[in-house]
Amino acid sequence: MSIKLSRSLWNAYRGGDVRGRVARFGDRFDGMRRADADGIDYDHTETVNDYYDLCSEFMQFGWNESLHFAPLARGESLEESLARHQRLMIEMLELREGMTVADIGCGVGGPMRRVARESGARVVCINNNERQLDEARRRNVEAGLDDMAEYVKCDFMDMGAIEADSFDAGYAMESTCHAPDKERAFAEIRRVLKPGALLWGQEMCMTEKFDPGDSLHRTVRDALRLGIALKEIATFSEVDRALEAAGFVVVEAADRDDREGGGIPWYRPMESRSGTLRNVFRRTPLGRRAIIAGLRVAEAFRFFPKGSAAVVRLMDRTADAYVAGGRMGIFTPLYCFLARKPG
Repeated sequence: MSIKLSRSLWNAYRGGDVRGRVARFGDRFDGMRRADADGIDYDHTETVNDYYDLCSEFMQFGWNESLHFAPLARGESLEESLARHQRLMIEMLELREGMTVADIGCGVGGPMRRVARESGARVVCINNNERQLDEARRRNVEAGLDDMAEYVKCDFMDMGAIEADSFDAGYAMESTCHAPDKERAFAEIRRVLKPGALLWGQEMCMTEKFDPGDSLHRTVRDALRLGIALKEIATFSEVDRALEAAGFVVVEAADRDDREGGGIPWYRPMESRSGTLRNVFRRTPLGRRAIIAGLRVAEAFRFFPKGSAAVVRLMDRTADAYVAGGRMGIFTPLYCFLARKPG
């Protein structure tokens, strides 16, 4: 843990009741289920925003500035695998200088910086979370890439601030999985893309091995829904159907967790003790629990905001659910698709 992380958390939490906000996540999840059953209004956008306000700093600290998973290859670090995966996206979208591309749900701009730096395309960073958008801007300035970016604060469910047919291409890296209505999200993305433009997406999905009649499967799924702030977790076919219903043509779609091709499981960084001591401490179960213990002490001396340990406990339980879902083969964050807007 670092002074930089401490400062970032104090700024992010601003004296709020962090522990209470974490506790209310369970209440929100129950409310979401009641809303589904009773037809009650429920604002999922608020839940997702609260999730990223609480967890974004720790995500960057423990994972990477690219807040997504990637297919892992033997002999590669996580960072190298993330870079390789982003380069595949750049290649599939045929990005090049002179194009304008939409980063839909840009996080803190990790993929955006690679797109701008390696393709020369101009990137419009779209995000409904103000803190993440500010962090993306700050990091872009530090990287000397701010002139390659624009920033739009809006919900990708309603991008009314953006004219139709604006973008030469678009990508959504683990962002549309948060959409309360996937078809409507894809329809709005289709609206802002130019005719003939390509869209790359990466979705968190339940696989064909998921059995809704299996109580253990449901427990893991619900732990993921709570821990990642997902209203639902779609299957592969549900993602494809939503794309087609929104007017896209699916060019290709596949789970890119390539273990049969010699790769290693996407969840390995969250369970393995291989790699540097730094990464062991930040990503694996032993390290996560050590961080929680350290945060409790740091909170007592007001070096870290009260409630920081509760946030990491939430993320620790979510990491365990990721690993369980991955080991059982019922969940993947690597369902990637390439779709085209007709025209």
